[in-house]
Amino acid sequence: MDFLRPGSWAEAVAAKAEQPAAAPLAGGTDLMVEINFDRRRPEALLDLNPISELADWAVEDGQLVLGATLPYARVITELGDRLPGLAMASRTIGSPQIRNRGSIGGNLGSASPAGDSHPVLLALDATVEVESTRGSRLIGVDDFYLGPKRSALAPDELIRAVRIPAGSGPCQFAKVGTRNAMVIAVCSFAVALHPATGSVRTGIGSAAPTPVRARDAEAFLAGELAATGHWESRAELPAGMAARFGELAAGAAVPIDDVRGTASYRRQALAVLARRTLTWAWQEYRECA
Repeated sequence: MDFLRPGSWAEAVAAKAEQPAAAPLAGGTDLMVEINFDRRRPEALLDLNPISELADWAVEDGQLVLGATLPYARVITELGDRLPGLAMASRTIGSPQIRNRGSIGGNLGSASPAGDSHPVLLALDATVEVESTRGSRLIGVDDFYLGPKRSALAPDELIRAVRIPAGSGPCQFAKVGTRNAMVIAVCSFAVALHPATGSVRTGIGSAAPTPVRARDAEAFLAGELAATGHWESRAELPAGMAARFGELAAGAAVPIDDVRGTASYRRQALAVLARRTLTWAWQEYRECA
C-alpha cells in the first residue's frame, strides 16, 4: 500500500488525479478501523493532515466555510454559538480522542447513513465544495448521498470544505443509541427553523439507505406556522401541531431491522425525536424575540 503525503492542496488534488483509488486520510476514525479489520485494502492512503488550510474555518459571502479536516472538537468549542445544531451532533460522536481527530469532511466522505453530522447538514441546507484537477464544483447536500456509503464524489475528487448559510434560525439535534455515549445511532433527527424564508428543514439519520429529509413534515409545519401567524406571534406551538410533525417525520423513514434496533422502533423513536427537537427549537425561537 502506497502512502502519499502531499504538502499542499494542489499537490493533494494532483495525487488524487494520478491515483483515483487512493483513500483520503484525515482523522482516520473510520478508515483505519476498516483497514485494521481487513474490510478494506486501498491501493494507497492520501494523507491530508499536513494541509493546514483544510483544518480551519472562515466566514465568506454570508456563509460559514468549514475546512474538510476541521475536527469535531473545534466545531464544539469555536462554532457552538454560530452552528449550535452541528455542535450538538459533534458532542455525541465517539470519545474525546475521536472528536479531536474526526471531521465533518470525513463524515461526508464515508457517507454512512448513520453519520451524526448528516441530519444537521441536511437541515441547514449545506453545500459540499469538492475539487479535482478538472476544476471545483459545489454539490448541494440533498444531492450528495447516493446510497449506503456512496456519495456523488467522482473518483478523482476530494472534499475541500462544507459551506453553511450563516445566520439561520434555531437548529436542534437528537439521537437514540443503545447507550449514552460512544454509540452508533439507532436513529437521529435534526430540525432547523428558517424564519427569514418561512421554511423548515429536517434531517433523518440511520433510518434509510441514505440520510434523508422529512419533506412532508417540513411542508406541513411551514404551512401551519404561516397560516396561524406563529412566525410573527411566536406563540406556543399547539401540541397537535408538534405531534403531527412527528408522525410525518417518522413516515419519511425507510428503516430496517438490524442489531441496533427494529424498523418499528426506529419509526416510533423518530416521531418522538422530531416532536422534541421541534419543541426545543421553537422555544429557542420564542426566547430570541
